[in-house]
Amino acid sequence: MISLRWPGAVALLLVTLVGVASFGWPFVVAPGTGLAHGQDAPWLFAALLGLLALVLLAEVSAGGLDPRTVAVLGVLAATGGALRVLSAGTAGLEPMFFLLVLAGRVLGRSTGFVLGALAVLTGAFLTGGVGPWLPFQMVSAGWVALGAALLPPATGRAERVMLAAYGLAAGLLYGAVMNLWFWPFMGASAPTGAGFVPGAEVTSNLGHYAAFYLATSLGWDVPRGLLTAALVLVAGRPVLATLRRAVRRAAFDAEVIFEDPDR
Repeated sequence: MISLRWPGAVALLLVTLVGVASFGWPFVVAPGTGLAHGQDAPWLFAALLGLLALVLLAEVSAGGLDPRTVAVLGVLAATGGALRVLSAGTAGLEPMFFLLVLAGRVLGRSTGFVLGALAVLTGAFLTGGVGPWLPFQMVSAGWVALGAALLPPATGRAERVMLAAYGLAAGLLYGAVMNLWFWPFMGASAPTGAGFVPGAEVTSNLGHYAAFYLATSLGWDVPRGLLTAALVLVAGRPVLATLRRAVRRAAFDAEVIFEDPDR
């Protein structure tokens, strides 16, 4: 796994804070504020691309990434985008998450986050799925890969079982988080008793959101989580070995030592 250096850590923290703010601001503004993500999404998209570039530049300047690393990252992002084309989210089945979990585990926190965001961006361009939801999908997918990198150390079957369990949980959490980009703005179009009520008690809105999630999102998120877990269990071993071999051949963090020819 690529170690996280402080410039990359600061950049990753900054992009995470921006992501949390982008999802959470509708819940803290004054009731009646009539803004919608259709207006702020382009700004968030531009800010997110800039912050992703900042994460990469921070890692490159700190010596954590070299051109070969960036090349591997590009190949994996293209592969993730291609996997998304296979399903485009049909019935919640998205094999791309299998790659995000395993690659995030191998590449580490900052590089894994960038991979998640770029894979979604690539898939959106390939499928024509570009819209105000895209920057939120990029942030959420980046968090999926980041979470895999934050899991405790493990090896062998224990690691694959842990990653499969995480893949199942990540499939559910991805849907739960992604709903927040539009749920506060549904207004009267939300199911009865499942809409966001500005100014209401937090517990009341949590209950409304739980009802909304069970009624609309759970049926899509469970297949995503189960498919991710199954693919990790079935193909996790060879894919992890391949990714780790690619990391070693790319000489991540390799220390160059010049030997004395007279010795």
